[in-house]
Amino acid sequence: MIAPARQSPRSILFSAVTLGATAALAGFFLLLIGTAAWEFWRGSFVSPPEAGRVAFAVRLSLLTATTASLLALAVSLPVSYLLARRSFPGKALIDTLLDLPLVLSPVALGAMLLLFFNTPSGRLLERIIGPVVFEVRGIVIAQFCVVVGLCIRLLKTAFEGVDPGYEEVARTLGLDRAATFFRVTVPLARPGITAAFLLAWARAIGEFGATVVLAGAITFKTETVPVSIYLNFATADITGAVAFILILVAVSLSTLFAVRKIRFLNYG
Repeated sequence: MIAPARQSPRSILFSAVTLGATAALAGFFLLLIGTAAWEFWRGSFVSPPEAGRVAFAVRLSLLTATTASLLALAVSLPVSYLLARRSFPGKALIDTLLDLPLVLSPVALGAMLLLFFNTPSGRLLERIIGPVVFEVRGIVIAQFCVVVGLCIRLLKTAFEGVDPGYEEVARTLGLDRAATFFRVTVPLARPGITAAFLLAWARAIGEFGATVVLAGAITFKTETVPVSIYLNFATADITGAVAFILILVAVSLSTLFAVRKIRFLNYG
């Protein structure tokens, strides 16, 4: 029987630091969630949140986030596949440009959208799709612009994980590029595509900066869950704000667990 190798003091210290840092960080976030839950439990007996307002904000967030995420997925599928499979002049520049929503402040992105819709091109687009500024359409467009970069990154990684050899075999069997993409590549990349949609959807639900600049913070009109948090804090309704915070936390954690479950089923 081989005895386990003795760990050096430096290895023991390293293990202690990594475990300690992980426990401290996880504990900190649990403390934040616990503080919010305690504040809601304590305050809900005094001033319970308005049920109609909560229902409206949740319903609007689900509607706009789902619409924006589906649009982002539809646009990102061909773009990410092109970036994953082809080399062409200017690819690095385009790839960098499409990463802009990942690093640009959502407030700045919303301001750029607001400026755009005050130009002739923006007003022409509004005549085609309907009013955008301070409207529900503005929420969808703001969420779309925020999450599309994330969607492209995740889908590009998913397509890069598909062996091109499968596509080559399908082409030799007589399938054209479109048929190969939909019948071979997409099914093989489905776990990554599903995870990309879920993460984009959760990010869209939590989007605030671009939304409030483009669509405003109008009660019972453009009041998504994050906007409700802002409006409740602005009126010193802490219990109402915490209720919406806990809703976002629940949605975010559920989405992350679902994504990890998908990855486990795929690679486990």
